[in-house]
Amino acid sequence: MAARDKPLTVKFVATEGLVWQGEVVSVLVRTTEGDIGIWSGHEPFMAALVPHGAEIVTDDGARHIIAVDSGFISVFDNHVSVLSAFGELAEEISLDNARIQLAAMHDRVQLAKADDSEVRTYRRLLAQVRAGEKQTQLSGRPTGS
Repeated sequence: MAARDKPLTVKFVATEGLVWQGEVVSVLVRTTEGDIGIWSGHEPFMAALVPHGAEIVTDDGARHIIAVDSGFISVFDNHVSVLSAFGELAEEISLDNARIQLAAMHDRVQLAKADDSEVRTYRRLLAQVRAGEKQTQLSGRPTGS
């Protein structure tokens, strides 16, 4: 079986453990250089990620969005690993709560008054908002409760 005929084996791992794993048709992530799509047979590479909503498409056409803080993606021989400080399935995110918390922290972070812990929290919230908004666009209904 040629590399292009095999599904991608994907694993999203965050500091707190495994977020999602399985076989997929494609992966879309946002790197420091921009968005990149990965399909079967993709060239090996590594890249740094920014907070975003990563998208995976399974064999049955289902789309899943995963909030990803900064981190790294590695692609080799149809194996994709996403390592991040934070990861969460978009359907588990309360988009309204994430937006409120993000707005409350925005000025402090933008004015460089936030400490390292606050910046990490801000980036996690930013990833949640981006993933939640992407999930809402795909499904037509809000995420979380």
